Parts: sequence; structure tokens; C-alpha cells
Amino acid sequence: MAKPVPGVLAIFEHIDAACDAIRSLRAQGKRNFTVYSAAPNHELEEALGVTNSPVRLFTLVGGVTGCLAGVGMTFWMSLDWPLLVGGKPIATIPPYVVFMFELMVLIGALSTVVGLVVLSLAKRTTGLAYDPSFSDDRIGIFVPAGGDTGSEIERIVRDAGAVEVRNAA
Repeated sequence: MAKPVPGVLAIFEHIDAACDAIRSLRAQGKRNFTVYSAAPNHELEEALGVTNSPVRLFTLVGGVTGCLAGVGMTFWMSLDWPLLVGGKPIATIPPYVVFMFELMVLIGALSTVVGLVVLSLAKRTTGLAYDPSFSDDRIGIFVPAGGDTGSEIERIVRDAGAVEVRNAA
């Protein structure tokens, strides 16, 4: 079992109050906090400053790799076992577009799954405070903090409209 992370857990009923708290925390220089929500929400993403997911780079690299693998594989096989059919060139792209496309989709999709797993494992989630109501209708913000910074964070989230604030130890 992971050691609990000390900090402040704030529970919100309304998305606007949670977004105000996030903006206030970011204005105070706090960047390392976790937001819990039952469903994705554009207002939360905007308040957090989330741009684009890095998973899409895994997909792009996988797709390009798959397409190049399709070209390499078909050309290598055509040149290794050359068959002259009707005087056409041995290694050309048009007959092999389907293979390139299929490998692009296959390796791109597998790369997306790998990207999701790698980036999910890279973010620590064990030991963070959580409340089951976050899976239902509440929004939660957990800010790792210790000592005197905890009271400042409590003040910020209460001023933003937190319904409940807990110190997690």
C-alpha cells in the first residue's frame, strides 16, 4: 500500500466554483494538483490549461512507422521475388497502398494504446486523497501540501465555493 500524500482535498458541487478554485490556485503558482470529475468537462480543461494530449504523438509516430513498414515490406518482397506482369515495373506504390494503409492503422492503433498506458503509468495516483462522490456528482481538487501552505490552500478553495475541505494526511 502506498504512503498517503499529505494535502488538501476540496469538494465542489458546481463546476463554476471548481474552475474558480483552479484558476486561483494556478494564479498562486500551484501547478501540481489533481482534479476529479465524473465526466470530462471543457470548463475544467480550460481552467487547468490543458491543451492537447501527448498521446496523439504516439499515434502519429505509429502511423508513419506503419506506412513506412508497409512500403518497405512490399518493396522488399517484390524485389526479392520479382514477377514481371505485363511489362509493369516490379516495385511501385499503387498496388501496395492497401497494405500501407492497413499497417498504418494497425501500428498507429497499437501505438495509441501503448501511449495511453505509458502516460497513465507516468502520473502518480497512488496515495492521493479521493472521495467516492467524485464518481457521482461532485468535483474534487486534491492539492499536495504540507504545514503552513495547507491553510493558504484551504482559504483559496473555501473562497472559491468549496462545499467541504479536508486535510489529508
